Amino acid sequence: MTRDLEEKVMLLTGGTEGIGKAAAVELARRGATLVLVGRSAEKTSRVVADLRVSSGNDRIEAVVADLSSVEAVRSAAASFRAKHERLDVLINNAGAVFKDYALSSDGIEMTFALNHVAYFVLTNELLALLKKTPGSRVVSTSSGAHRGGKLDLATVVKRNGKAGFGAYADSKLANILFTRELARRLEGSGPTANCMHPGFVRSGFGMNNPGWMATMIKVSGSLFARTPEKGAETLIWLAASPEAAKHSGQYFFDKKVASLSKRAQDDTLATGLWELSEALL
Repeated sequence: MTRDLEEKVMLLTGGTEGIGKAAAVELARRGATLVLVGRSAEKTSRVVADLRVSSGNDRIEAVVADLSSVEAVRSAAASFRAKHERLDVLINNAGAVFKDYALSSDGIEMTFALNHVAYFVLTNELLALLKKTPGSRVVSTSSGAHRGGKLDLATVVKRNGKAGFGAYADSKLANILFTRELARRLEGSGPTANCMHPGFVRSGFGMNNPGWMATMIKVSGSLFARTPEKGAETLIWLAASPEAAKHSGQYFFDKKVASLSKRAQDDTLATGLWELSEALL
């Protein structure tokens, strides 16, 4: 068993199922000190206990937080900073699609709150640690769904009462724009920032929605989707490989730089999204 990550400290959101859990299994097996952020205390504790046993690595920890809440994200970051003096890799992976419209506790449309604002807040809260850790990385999970994103900065916070796949596509576009702007702002300071598309993965994603959406995702997943392990390969590669350290501000699929929609390459939109995100906080 290769224990090449024993000196690394990593924080992973959305690590209790799907590609996040598959990544956690591999990173734990390779010896990383791994902190998993999950919404359910019972589920997160169970996954941490299982990982410790299966990997033989007892440096696996749990932080419980509802990442749709800005206050909870900040609390999770504070919990991490209280125990760790370095952060080699921050993996922003938690996300969901919501068929029904809802606002977060901060009055932000739920998809945007969880899939983008949480990435933005957690990364900025931990930026000082990342900058003091040589060779640190920020890795974020985006999606090919970004191609359907429009991301109107004037309406994205409340989305005019609309949710569904349109909101999801906008949030995944936001992940890429955030990554590109973060990489620009970090240039020369040490940390790198990249994001990736895991592909269509067979997991619990989308199952939080009742009715036709969950059924559609389940049926199509059984026919066409890749395994969580396959979906996690690029995430792990970006977090741990020497080759990935050469890149920053890029979007990957299957460990290769992938093409972006025209909207995802808009530097003015990326800067505007960053400024909007700061204003929300």
